[in-house]
Amino acid sequence: MEPKERILLKSGELFMQYGIRSVSMDDIANNLGMSKKTLYQYFSDKDELVTAVVEAHITDMQTDCSHCQVKAIDAVHEIFITMDTIMQEIGNMNPMLLYDLEKFHFNAYRKFKEHKEKFLYTVIRKNIEWGIKDELYRNEIDVDVISRFRIEAMLIPFNVTVFPPGKYNMAAISEMIIEHFIYGLVTLKGHKLIQKYHEQRKNKISYDESKN
Repeated sequence: MEPKERILLKSGELFMQYGIRSVSMDDIANNLGMSKKTLYQYFSDKDELVTAVVEAHITDMQTDCSHCQVKAIDAVHEIFITMDTIMQEIGNMNPMLLYDLEKFHFNAYRKFKEHKEKFLYTVIRKNIEWGIKDELYRNEIDVDVISRFRIEAMLIPFNVTVFPPGKYNMAAISEMIIEHFIYGLVTLKGHKLIQKYHEQRKNKISYDESKN
């Protein structure tokens, strides 16, 4: 792996685990076993590094979303696949991550916001339109409003004032919010699919746990 790739990978891991503000360039260099001088050959400062990490992460998230769309049998199924991806993604994520990004790294946060408001909005809107077309979601839904609602609801688990990290599990909160969202969308036909995919997911988790 090239040094720049190693730096991005290790920095991303440290930011996800500890938050951005609490990880220094010294910490990153030490974890990589390289000098800080070498680190600065690739990134002029921490802000540039954070922006590069966020850009790489956005690319990965967009690839994951595309895979979910390809694998999905129907709109309800797509949400369940996405839920599994999100659980893996934020299972070990520090809830201070987005706060640090918004407060201390404007350029990186702007890129995340653009990803959220353009790419994620389009993904969610297409899912809702698909569900309505197949009569799995209620046809009286205002697609634009509910798409924007879903985007903002994604960020609720990161609000440490509402959900203090020591008291709440961010992945569990995200899962509950997604389930609440999808139950609000579906018709009776869609509700039956929720039960089906819920059961499949439960059986898969039980199987995976038994292997461990």
